[in-house]
Amino acid sequence: MSSALRDQLSSFRDKAFARGFSADEVRHWEDVVRPCVRLARDGDGPVVGRFGGPLLLPAEVPDPATPYVATIDLAALPAGSTDLPLPPDGTLLLFAIVEDDCDYADAGSAVHVPAGTAVAERDRHSSWWSTVDEYREKIERFPQGPLRATPDLSLPRYCEEHYSADLHWEAAWPTRSDELRELLRDARAGIAGWGTLQLGGFASEEVVDLHDPLDAVVEQATRAAADGKVDFAVSEEPADWVLLADWHTDISGWEGASVHWALQRKDLEERRFDRVFATYYWNP
Repeated sequence: MSSALRDQLSSFRDKAFARGFSADEVRHWEDVVRPCVRLARDGDGPVVGRFGGPLLLPAEVPDPATPYVATIDLAALPAGSTDLPLPPDGTLLLFAIVEDDCDYADAGSAVHVPAGTAVAERDRHSSWWSTVDEYREKIERFPQGPLRATPDLSLPRYCEEHYSADLHWEAAWPTRSDELRELLRDARAGIAGWGTLQLGGFASEEVVDLHDPLDAVVEQATRAAADGKVDFAVSEEPADWVLLADWHTDISGWEGASVHWALQRKDLEERRFDRVFATYYWNP
């Protein structure tokens, strides 16, 4: 875990103990959080990539089926900022579309380009979506600019404020405290919001629902496998999957949209980024 995240947890712990909470109560909360890194165009963190810009891919990689979103320099990420077994170097490119016409197996993809690999610039409008004027106009509004990294603590959805009455919460925690929850929320960097790209951690969406968005990714991937839309084995257990990235878009015309890129942990460990499965949620 990065020093910034340790500082956040230390601040939470000190304030909790000062208010009389026990070590067991505090540990319950510390155990549930996951490290993530928030990538945004503002802030004072290091530049680790960019939204848009030149689309650089190896010659053997086919044109992605969905529009280009961002490139991330994995070697530039702050050490320990996520708990994902990411490659130590190279670039991670993310692609996605947010549209009701999208097939559930084709909402997005990811490509890892190892360091030192020869690349050439591609037309960033090479996907089918750019051939339709309506979609191309929206794709032209995709964000552009450097991405700055801020390590942060990520909480599951049932720990967010709207979940105070959730039954899952009651079953999961022997001691519930809204005060402790707020202390942990306050300890976070607090830059999550529209326009933010997140690596690792927990998935989230604009409208609170009774399930983790990662569960929906797994459900869609399972359907895709059953329909022959993917050619690899798909586990139906969400515990076998990890969130690679979340994107909460601030694109005019696609307000309220979130994209989730996920893959099975074993595939991430084996660098099988061709097995990334992406879904979107849109509340027009």
